[in-house]
Amino acid sequence: MADAWSPSALEEALRDPSAFERWSVLTGEPLLAIDLRPAREAPRAGRWERLGELPAVTIGLVENDVPPAWQPLAARMDLLVTAGEALERLQSAVQAHPLAALALVQLLRHSEGRSIHEGLIAESLVYSMLQGGPEFAAWRQRYEPRAGEPDGGSPVRVEREGELLRVLLDRPEKRNAFSAAMRDGVCEALALVQQDPTVERVELRGTGPSFCSGGDLDEFGSTPDPATAHAVRSTRNPGRLLAPIADRVTAHVHGACVGAGIELPAFCGHVSAREDAFFVLPEVGMG
Repeated sequence: MADAWSPSALEEALRDPSAFERWSVLTGEPLLAIDLRPAREAPRAGRWERLGELPAVTIGLVENDVPPAWQPLAARMDLLVTAGEALERLQSAVQAHPLAALALVQLLRHSEGRSIHEGLIAESLVYSMLQGGPEFAAWRQRYEPRAGEPDGGSPVRVEREGELLRVLLDRPEKRNAFSAAMRDGVCEALALVQQDPTVERVELRGTGPSFCSGGDLDEFGSTPDPATAHAVRSTRNPGRLLAPIADRVTAHVHGACVGAGIELPAFCGHVSAREDAFFVLPEVGMG
């Protein structure tokens, strides 16, 4: 990786119209690092708006806390990391999947201030676009869907006790991989909660060793095309149904919480995590 830029040198470089070619996942460097550690140079005010426009991932190198003088600049970075292993892992991830990395940071840059609905639509459009791209196609070619017996019974179990409704992800043999059928079952249960004010509390849980191991990989890319996949997410989305009732919902998570296993609890008003819970968002690595 090239040396990290000092803020003053970078400010001058950003004035050049060719900056968008210099830092680009297509024509230049896919990652730009800026040194924000103390005592590197005397801070000065600068104009950093273009950082949020570059078609590359921008990171700030820090030690512990960001010095006050650098906070306005740090706020415009995609990521803040310490030098060493974290930086090397980040660089490797961006170089391996530059298109997915760029799409992710651009989505995050433009998501601030959006409503939940606007955020979900933006995320789905980006996700669908990437499903039609070469990095996801390469991952799909490497991953062989597993042939297996169909699941027995419903992948979602719903239990009612007075004012409490339990919604259980119930594919323990698949570590509750989030399939289309599971999505439909969760959406059906949440729609019931929205329509029934006597349900005062909702618990979202997973059976077996994990809360949810993420999307069912055997179904990835199985929709007819990315546009149809976006229409499906626009029509039936658990997050949109969870948001209005979030104050009534507690997610109890354990074991693997991957992809959807993080996204579902993120829309809940309360989350309780067991000590064995761990969290992974692997989407960039899948293109």
